[in-house]
Amino acid sequence: MSTERDSETTFDEDSQPNDEVVPYSDDETEDELEDQGPAVEPEQNRANREAEENREPFRKDCTWQVKANDRSFHEQPQFMNTKFFCIKESKYSNNAIKTYKYNAFTFLPMNLFEQFKRAANFYFLVLLILQAIPQISTLAWYTTFVPLLLVLGITAIKDLVDDVARHKMDKEINNRTCEVIRDGRFKDTKWKDVQVGDVIRLKKNDFIPADILLLSSSEPNSLCYVETAELDGETNLKFKMALEVTDQALQRENALAKFDGFIECEEPNNRLDKFTGTLFWRNSSFPLDADKILLRGCVIRNTDFCHGLVIFAGADTKIMRNSGKTRFKRTKIDYLMNYMVYTIIIVLILLSAGLAIGHAYWEAQVGNYSWYLYDGEDYSPSYRGFLTFWGYIIVLNTMVPISLYVSVEVIRLMQSYFINWDLQMYYSEKDTPAKARTTTLNEQLGQIHYIFSDKTGTLTQNIMTFKKCCINGQIYGDDRDTSQHIHSKMEPVDFSWNTYADGKLEFYDHYLIEQIQMGKEPEVRQFFFLLAVCHTVMVERVDGQINYQAASPDEGALVNAARNFGFVFLSRTQNTITVSEMGTERTYSVLALLDFNSDRKRMSVIGRTPEGNIRLYCKGADTVIYERLHQMNPTRQETQDALDIFASETLRTLCLCYKEIEEKEFAEWNKKFMAASVVTTNRDEALDRVYEEIEKDLILLGATAIEDRLQDGVPETISKLAKADIKIWVLTGDKKETAENIGFACELLTEDTTICYGEDINSLLHTRMENQRNRGGVYAKFAPPVHEPFFPAGGNRALIITGSWLNEILLEKKTKRSKILKLKFPKTEEERRIRTQSKRRLEAKKEQQQKNFVDLACECSAVICCRVTPKQKAMVVDLVKRYKKAITLAIGDGANDVNMIKTAHIGVGISGQEGMQAVMSSDFSFAQFRYLQRLLLVHGRWSYIRMCKFLRYFFYKNFAFTLVHFWYSFFNGYSAQTAYEDWFITLYNVLYSSLPVLLMGLLDQDVSDKLSLRFPRLYMVGQRDLLFNYKKFFVSLLHGVLTSLVLFFIPFGAFLQTMGQDGEAPSDYQSFAVTAASALIITVNFQIGLDTSYWTFVNAFSIFGSIALYFGIMFDFHSAGIHVLFPSAFQFTGAASNALRQPYLWLTIILTVAVSLLPVVAIRFLSMTIWPSESDKIQKHRKRLKAEEQWTRRPVFRRGVSSRRSAYAFSHQRGYADLISSGRSIHKKRSALDVIVADGTAEYRRTGDS
Repeated sequence: MSTERDSETTFDEDSQPNDEVVPYSDDETEDELEDQGPAVEPEQNRANREAEENREPFRKDCTWQVKANDRSFHEQPQFMNTKFFCIKESKYSNNAIKTYKYNAFTFLPMNLFEQFKRAANFYFLVLLILQAIPQISTLAWYTTFVPLLLVLGITAIKDLVDDVARHKMDKEINNRTCEVIRDGRFKDTKWKDVQVGDVIRLKKNDFIPADILLLSSSEPNSLCYVETAELDGETNLKFKMALEVTDQALQRENALAKFDGFIECEEPNNRLDKFTGTLFWRNSSFPLDADKILLRGCVIRNTDFCHGLVIFAGADTKIMRNSGKTRFKRTKIDYLMNYMVYTIIIVLILLSAGLAIGHAYWEAQVGNYSWYLYDGEDYSPSYRGFLTFWGYIIVLNTMVPISLYVSVEVIRLMQSYFINWDLQMYYSEKDTPAKARTTTLNEQLGQIHYIFSDKTGTLTQNIMTFKKCCINGQIYGDDRDTSQHIHSKMEPVDFSWNTYADGKLEFYDHYLIEQIQMGKEPEVRQFFFLLAVCHTVMVERVDGQINYQAASPDEGALVNAARNFGFVFLSRTQNTITVSEMGTERTYSVLALLDFNSDRKRMSVIGRTPEGNIRLYCKGADTVIYERLHQMNPTRQETQDALDIFASETLRTLCLCYKEIEEKEFAEWNKKFMAASVVTTNRDEALDRVYEEIEKDLILLGATAIEDRLQDGVPETISKLAKADIKIWVLTGDKKETAENIGFACELLTEDTTICYGEDINSLLHTRMENQRNRGGVYAKFAPPVHEPFFPAGGNRALIITGSWLNEILLEKKTKRSKILKLKFPKTEEERRIRTQSKRRLEAKKEQQQKNFVDLACECSAVICCRVTPKQKAMVVDLVKRYKKAITLAIGDGANDVNMIKTAHIGVGISGQEGMQAVMSSDFSFAQFRYLQRLLLVHGRWSYIRMCKFLRYFFYKNFAFTLVHFWYSFFNGYSAQTAYEDWFITLYNVLYSSLPVLLMGLLDQDVSDKLSLRFPRLYMVGQRDLLFNYKKFFVSLLHGVLTSLVLFFIPFGAFLQTMGQDGEAPSDYQSFAVTAASALIITVNFQIGLDTSYWTFVNAFSIFGSIALYFGIMFDFHSAGIHVLFPSAFQFTGAASNALRQPYLWLTIILTVAVSLLPVVAIRFLSMTIWPSESDKIQKHRKRLKAEEQWTRRPVFRRGVSSRRSAYAFSHQRGYADLISSGRSIHKKRSALDVIVADGTAEYRRTGDS
């Protein structure tokens, strides 16, 4: 049992998940994780491990080798992989991106192959072949060939247009240029020609073409600022820094051309935040990490130029690795439609078989004894029955609607254009329209159950704004004048008195400005002075203007606020900081920078004033600051009350405090600080302990309140979608406090919401697993599944869970690699059996735990997953798809959302930002989150309703048309003779009945777009599949059967023993065919009139125009002139004119149409009167509703009543403190590129000699 238990216990049960950290990277292997296996290692395992270590002196994960400026190195045999038989290709990808499917040679064969993979298309191809066999063909070959050619042609043209667009997009990206060293010089080179090992030069605002190692730049110490909006949607700049050795030696072109460094690093993976490698150069080795790597898709900012070495190219880059697998998406209706086509084919075969048996019996009983029926062939009755079976397969083939698929494609294409043309989804500020990037998923927009949304850049603008503050217990930020009188409307504060003000801050409290200017309360000025000095912001001057570069947008907002209020951060060196205080410049000595991280949740600066006083300034989350305050803080309670008020307004708060330090105290502490700074192991922990010693007994100054500005209309959109029974989950990489703040701001969370965290639900899930295990047994599989809710009924609950807890709960945590798994010697059969059983139990446990988690999460009204990786985002979406069988939509704006977007049934990209990676992988895109409500509640609902109506009607009209042959067969000896003329059969679906149903599928709407938005509950019919399912399909089938009965038997009865006005009997076959066909065309076109909810001139014209077209073509085809030209093809000469001049037959047609339609009218009337749907009720009162004033949303939260505590959102990475204190960013800026060129040591050419 111990062996079995060891092999099962692969999860790290001792360590608690950390809410503050993003969990393990997506591609991490077990070898990369810290191994904390059993204390006693088996002897055989130890011997195996030692042998491995002796055999592999290098690290197992560093197998990717790159040689600078040596393309031939990467073409050596050891780097070649076998692709197909003896064809080999390099394991190093080229830098060209390929998203297209066809080229000029492969388009026709590949497209036809793909189209014939569709069951219906292949079915009609087989049918066409059957019709070429004279013995069984009862219809001309063109009756199938013409519609099939039309279907294949339209689909092929659509695929060609889509692929040409992909070709253009690929060409645009691949033909971008950058400078690459070739033959010792920098030359302009297309991106597609860049290869691993190339040294490239990039300039300011250039996109990075591949994952490159930063070698040097124009900035001091080869700093390089990059914008990662393409990756994560964040627009605040990140900095990268080259190795000191490459910074000093690789600035000139000739030095870069001679660079022959060799790199060993990890294989290509999708870890955006991690890189491990080593540079070997000049007989030395230098460690490489993620801070030295520039990733493809980022943009160079505030750096004139930089040089880099290509490590990963093309498909190997991290941004492409994060794209996930491209999935072919099909709608729920598509799958249902295919099953229904299969059902129809089975019905067709059964009908044909029954009629074939009937024909064999009829031949045996009647045909063989009727000399006048002899056709010159001596076939047996059974063989004649066999031929008739194939004959009926051909005659009844129109039960499977050949034009169904092409009609669906046309409807979807036009609905996509309606989305593109919708001006209410056009964002004028950035000239960004909505875009349907796929034409196959429109109706699925009307069936969404779950929305998975990113936060940064999707729900928020990622713009932080200073809104309020509390200083010395007094709250500032309300609309009030200098006399402290509050007004409903106030002009913004005029900052023109401050020459450094940027003019972007809107602040309405004039009293605070007066307090600052008068200086009566020193705490007010000290508050803003602290904001101006306690930070890690970098400053640069462009055209005389000050620009700040902050590690997080929050910090930038605070420094900018201090700047506008008169305390301007001007410059800094390694040991000083210069500030303009109300117009007076003062320089302070910086003695220590105590940087923040996710554990400390605070940062401090220790500075010396010009007068010689030492003071510590600290800012941080209120939860950690209050623990370190001096007991004598008179404004402690007032500030806490202010924090509660700010929190209720969903503002992000931060506490500010200071402390006077004696010279002796600082000297003693500084010794400990310097000692901790040079510790070689666990340096961060040692520094944190030293920081704790000085950050105590603090004096509270006040608190700031920052608004993480939501995009316009986000709360309203979420409220509308919630009323449509759509659940919204937020999946973000941000920290828990930030995500919770946004949850309250966008009203996913309210004051009435009970919030559950990872640790809470872990115990619930553990209890549920124990109960399920106890209930399990021999008969467990036969017991019906019991659905037990996790929470009591009623109450509004939300779940907030971090990535670490997600791994813990879903049993996705990385394993410890139990030593028994490393045994190298052959295992016995018993061991194999135990291992297999153990593995199965683990998989079953994992699957059950995941299902329980999904059930629990879906009981919550909102779910927020924070600190999650791109892979975890996709995993959460996949779990809901798998266990809830629900339709999902994912929306995001960065490369970290691509995997989620591709996994969901529908992916939506937010465009208009710098990053376009999510848009490129999405199915729909627009510029603002608020447009989602219109996309779903209007376009999605309309598309679903139109498609359902279209399909129901399409199946009905084809059954009504085809089954007339079935009833006719009882009166023609089951001989597979058709009831209509061949040309009528050919043109029925193509011309006579196609346009009205097509227009209904494009234009119909039950209620207007305004009413659709006003009553979101109308959306629920799509979620519940109420308008198209197997029940509706069989109702359409039954309707078609009954209509076909009427269409056949009323004319049939009218033709029995009939005499015309002229004494002739119009009871011949051709006159019957004309009568039945005319009644059919009028019936099906009037039927669609009954199904139409939204009448336009176009609809009316199509219905009556189709009827007129039928009669016009029929009279032409039945004329003597066309019979003379094509005698074999047109044999109904004069049939139409002869039959339709008889009033009796017109009365027959009218009776047939009336009997077909009147019951439908009666049933519809009763249904709308007795069982009206939600849509029927709104339609009934639409005039009154239209007259009412617009419905407005009631605010959900109230100010000043919240007990929850907000928190400041620190940057995900450490700030620039190490950079500042090292002095590496403060030196004189290096000469610009043109100065270097002018020096004669390098020649710079913008257009290279290719």
